[in-house]
Amino acid sequence: MSDTTFATRSASDRRLGRVAGTGLLAAVAAAAATATGAALARAGGVGFEVPDGGESIPVSGVAFVTAVLSLVGVGLAVALQRWSVRPAERFVRTTLTLTAVSLVPPFLVGASPGTSLTLVALHLLAAGVVVPALARALRSGRGSAATSGRPA
Repeated sequence: MSDTTFATRSASDRRLGRVAGTGLLAAVAAAAATATGAALARAGGVGFEVPDGGESIPVSGVAFVTAVLSLVGVGLAVALQRWSVRPAERFVRTTLTLTAVSLVPPFLVGASPGTSLTLVALHLLAAGVVVPALARALRSGRGSAATSGRPA
């Protein structure tokens, strides 16, 4: 292995690490923000009751689902950083589409309008934290696939 190959791999590893680290911090921040938002909404009278079984979504459940789905986004960002020529643009396009799709189910489960609107607002809050943070991290690491000769 030549010194150039080693240097390229090290730089690539650093970029992937930066994207993953930024994503992990953004996931924690998004989980905290949505948990806070859910707690405030609950204090304001939003029941978070889903008619299927009559169960109420706990604040911890909101935080957990936010964290898990944010980590899926981190995985997507890392994969795009590794294998795409334009990772930031593809990440934003993909996540905007997925966010739009995520806004539909709250209206399909038969929850009250207040619960549905609050869930939509929480989806947008989480996306507003995670997507810009990861897009910035991906933009700062330009050149991964493009400079290594990998396909888009």
